[in-house]
Amino acid sequence: MNYDLDFRYRRALQPDALCTVATATQAVVDAMQDARNAGVDPARDPATILLARHVGRIALGNPADATYEEDLPLRRQCLTRIDELKSKPALVALARRGIGYDPEAKRAFHREARSALRIAARHLGLDHDQFDLRNNMAGPAISGEITLHADEIYIQVTTSSFGHGREVMFRRCKGRQDYRGEHNNFCDIAVLVDPVRFTALVTRETGLAITRRQPELV
Repeated sequence: MNYDLDFRYRRALQPDALCTVATATQAVVDAMQDARNAGVDPARDPATILLARHVGRIALGNPADATYEEDLPLRRQCLTRIDELKSKPALVALARRGIGYDPEAKRAFHREARSALRIAARHLGLDHDQFDLRNNMAGPAISGEITLHADEIYIQVTTSSFGHGREVMFRRCKGRQDYRGEHNNFCDIAVLVDPVRFTALVTRETGLAITRRQPELV
């Protein structure tokens, strides 16, 4: 399965923050790796090409924030790709890619994980006031953790310590002050973004009973 992200497309469209040869070159290296991870030939990837052109222009002393007519077809391709990726979960791609020492990716990982956990909470029958959702950004080299803590279930998302295929940890607990809980269970982050599948796994492994919310009477 291939995973793609819109980071390199967005960076290629707004490269003005890449104002030195060193930073712009690193952006090209990162874009090439992201393209390979997505199964795309970097030599044919519009974002990688745009960023490579940007390096050359900086080296020649041209303005970093200028827009060039010859880039317009590539810019349109980047915009099209960004639109295509809006409907695809970025959380899995971020975890597969790795986010160490990339603050932009780290912020996106935390944002996407919080969103996935909120959706999971609804499928587990939890109202918004029945769980806590917290972040630990941790150091620059690691992903940190995003944690959902309810009265009976504790779920944590991280790429830092659990290992590939074990990015999500969940366990039964006894209240929102219980930080130890029962034994840990793990699953791949791709399971979390499929809330029906994740709910089935959680209930099977922990014995958690889900109380379905009844529709309000009008």
